Amino acid sequence: MKIKQTPLKDCYIIEPAVIEDERGYFYEKFNQKKFEDISGMNGHFVQDNISKSSYGVLRGLHLQKGEYAQAKLVSCLEGKVWDVAVDLRKNSPTFGKWFAVELSAENKLQFYVPRGFGHGFCVLSQTAIFAYKCDNYYNKESEGGILWNDKDLSINWKLPAADIILSEKDKIQKTFAEGNF
Repeated sequence: MKIKQTPLKDCYIIEPAVIEDERGYFYEKFNQKKFEDISGMNGHFVQDNISKSSYGVLRGLHLQKGEYAQAKLVSCLEGKVWDVAVDLRKNSPTFGKWFAVELSAENKLQFYVPRGFGHGFCVLSQTAIFAYKCDNYYNKESEGGILWNDKDLSINWKLPAADIILSEKDKIQKTFAEGNF
């Protein structure tokens, strides 16, 4: 397993060691000790979520605030997504910056997004099955978010705007400047 630091402080890309042969493949998707050995990654996950989405679906940018803040370890089990994290920690040297990575069933990469970040993804393939490991439980009253096409963040979602499909909630998120985080 290789763990690579991204340009955002405390965000990591995890590349598993994949063993392949004529029967298929095997890889270790999660190892508590390896995660704990890296500063800032506690590896104590309490909730797993799975979503299935069609091409163009954009989920985000979402976060949990306060005592319900969540770190996430995300991966794409089927298809391909463009996964985005935004640093919303006001005292961070990378505050207000974003980073994205393509996650797919083919590349088997995982993305660790720590607490204090906004997170979202859009589906680049016909369909995608997306997995989230979370280190805290979901709490509806602690939801926050940022408008997906915020002008200050200027995120490249890798899709034409006309192809993007949003939930009603994601259509009315606040801007980065309004600080719904």
